[in-house]
Amino acid sequence: MAEHMQGSLLSQQVFDLLKAQYPDYSNAYFEQSVAFNKYGNHARGFELLNQSVEIDPVLHLGYRGYMKLRFLREYDDALEDFKRLDSLTPNVVDAPWGENIDFLRGECYFGKKDFSKAIVCFNRYIKNEKEDWADIQTFVYLGLCEYELEHFEKAILEFNRALSQSEHICEAYFGLAKTYTKLGKLELAKKHIAKAEENITYKRDNEYNEYLNEIYLWEIREFKQELEKVTVDDRFSH
Repeated sequence: MAEHMQGSLLSQQVFDLLKAQYPDYSNAYFEQSVAFNKYGNHARGFELLNQSVEIDPVLHLGYRGYMKLRFLREYDDALEDFKRLDSLTPNVVDAPWGENIDFLRGECYFGKKDFSKAIVCFNRYIKNEKEDWADIQTFVYLGLCEYELEHFEKAILEFNRALSQSEHICEAYFGLAKTYTKLGKLELAKKHIAKAEENITYKRDNEYNEYLNEIYLWEIREFKQELEKVTVDDRFSH
């Protein structure tokens, strides 16, 4: 009942009653933390979440690591939680909050700008999950990592792996536009930035947090204008 009335005063009172009656019931602390974290009161949310982890680390460490990554951008702390969870669950590929642990590790390293380690994690995820079952954003992240490392041909291959699974991945089109611009292939860049704009309604988003590879219509249009300017300047220079 308290879970389904999440965030209400009555919900909080029921959780407090549960904790008083069953102080070792980890889910009461965990469920009570969710509303606080969703609405941005992370101090109180993590106070409760930390208590749930103390009581049952196997059950709640993955979620805490997920929250540290997605909501707080505390990449090192998130990696520590994932590492500890691994040590407690040998021979199990964990899936914190329904997402593969190596995918989440890859995002942590991407956030830390350690692109080589991110690539290792994302590729390990694909190997374990199999390519057809992997999250399409894995290939987008791999493309972005290769782009940042200036491995532009590899970046193109990765972005196209995403598009081979769905033609609506605007993040991949945007990545290709930036990559082809670096290679001086401006017509291809213009083609793909137009595709990014056309497919922006399929973008990766979440009402509670911003993804590390999230893109916006304004930046696509800004890049498109810059690309047009480069094309015009190049034409006049000749």
